[in-house]
Amino acid sequence: MAVRLCGCPLAGGRGRAPALPTAPAARPDARRVTASWWEDDAMSSAAAPAAPLHIRDAVRRLPAYVPGARPESGRTAKLSSNELPFPPQAEVLAALTEAASEANRYPEMTGDSLVAAVAQRHGVSAERVVVGNGSVCLIQHVLDTVCDEGDDVVMPWRSFEAYPICAAVAGARAIEVPVTADGRHDVPAMIDAVTPRTRVVIACTPNNPTGPALREAELVALLDGVPERVLVLVDEAYLDFVTDGAVGDGLALLNRYPNLVVSRTFSKAHALAGMRVGYLVAAPAIVSAIRSVATPFGVSLPAQAAAIAACRPEALAVTARRAGVVAAERDRVVAALREQGWTVPDAQGNFYWLGAGGATARLAEHFRVAGVLVRPFVGEGVRISVGTHEENDRVLTAAAAWGDVR
Repeated sequence: MAVRLCGCPLAGGRGRAPALPTAPAARPDARRVTASWWEDDAMSSAAAPAAPLHIRDAVRRLPAYVPGARPESGRTAKLSSNELPFPPQAEVLAALTEAASEANRYPEMTGDSLVAAVAQRHGVSAERVVVGNGSVCLIQHVLDTVCDEGDDVVMPWRSFEAYPICAAVAGARAIEVPVTADGRHDVPAMIDAVTPRTRVVIACTPNNPTGPALREAELVALLDGVPERVLVLVDEAYLDFVTDGAVGDGLALLNRYPNLVVSRTFSKAHALAGMRVGYLVAAPAIVSAIRSVATPFGVSLPAQAAAIAACRPEALAVTARRAGVVAAERDRVVAALREQGWTVPDAQGNFYWLGAGGATARLAEHFRVAGVLVRPFVGEGVRISVGTHEENDRVLTAAAAWGDVR
């Protein structure tokens, strides 16, 4: 097992991002910034060069996060961003629309009403919950809270590409532990990767982009194997789509493991990706520390209102039914792909993985020509989100026409 020390991979591939160009410091009479990187078109050619702008080395090395491609026309199926194929629920939409009419007012600074709604939903105290501008923002807050320069963050790989970026921004090193051949976390290897410099171990369940989720026995083994001084951050963004009864639920283990932090989001099953709302559940002392570094007013007024509405029992019932529809479509598509000869790992999120190796770029282009946008990870494979029935049938038709990867 090879554990890779990450200097930060390029999104969807390997290597380092090119260094950012440097910029001269602003002059007292500085005019507008032009498209040619801080170069004033009225600047005299005789002007003396200024000192270059200092940018942290860790920031210079950061790759750009590559979002899922956007469709060029309404006829293209956008299955590249793991979005729900349903719109926001009517009651949720009404709540955010009403809140938007008061957009001249600040929202609650720490989202106390939303915190209370999340706490009630999960049967925990409000002091265990912190909300933020999407779960990625909160993951960054966790690392900023506990990591010093040069500390280590252990994570599975391939996994969510924001993890190594967040680690680098926090001044930490991403220790990437390869997933198994079938896309699962290698739990023993992750435990072995922990050193005295490790501050956080991240688990992604279901794992984005490969699909498998940690079974309860695996999750308990990870928590038992990691020292209590190390935080275990369990990212459960896609847990609502899980149908395997053996999969663990981090929230059920909070009282047993004081170093456990569980991350959830309203972006996926709740159909609120555009609102950017996530939350963490953890021990009160951890939550208090995270709140001290969190961005004030980090969740907008309409987003807070929408998420509160999404926590109401009737909305949660609709969300559960929708997640069930998506899971059933996922299982139908995965079964059909396997019948075609594709090797598809266990899929427990609202997406599935097709390994393609060196043919990944060509496979992604093949789907694009067929009217389907997928998420390529260069040299590895493509992740495909579950869409509508018609969109999923389009995937199956395109996949059947591909003969290079089986």
